Amino acid sequence: MDEELRSLTERLRQESGESPVYDRLVTTEDVDELAAVLTEPGQPLWARELAAFRLGLAGDRRAFEALVLLLNHRDPQRCASAAHALARLDDPRTARAAAALATNELRVAYALHPVRLLVRLRAPEAVPALITTLGRRLRPHDPYRRVALACVEGLGTLGDTRARPVLNEALAHPVLAEAAVQALARIPRQRGGG
Repeated sequence: MDEELRSLTERLRQESGESPVYDRLVTTEDVDELAAVLTEPGQPLWARELAAFRLGLAGDRRAFEALVLLLNHRDPQRCASAAHALARLDDPRTARAAAALATNELRVAYALHPVRLLVRLRAPEAVPALITTLGRRLRPHDPYRRVALACVEGLGTLGDTRARPVLNEALAHPVLAEAAVQALARIPRQRGGG
């Protein structure tokens, strides 16, 4: 069993109060039954999350909207599960949605998992979104250091030369300096001494 699926099912079993509906959603192989949970009124959040997650792992794009909503949830566990399922879903809309969530200043408190998902996807939207998000986090007394650190590490992983200026700025921030040094070391030097 997928480790993320195991973690999710344990968490949602408790949240569901061990409902018989929970057992059915965990065991069914009927993707139409799972998709119906996403559109039926009155379904609890745990049931929608479980159905969307399982559909995402199955590559069923009907899960996309529900997973994007969960990616931006206030509960970090829901965000992590949604990011995992979105990465497996392989929907071309995912990177654009993750970039929009990562760069939304009104929801920056929930940007950690969208940032990590962008790095995992290695999509064209990833580097510009991480540069934008990190640049905003370099203001004095910014409270979102975990998001900033994820951007620094992600830009190092992506190794794109466009990240050099913002990573050089991050060197001035003690919380980010070590990660920025490591990230810069992973980015190839431009020819001609750049």
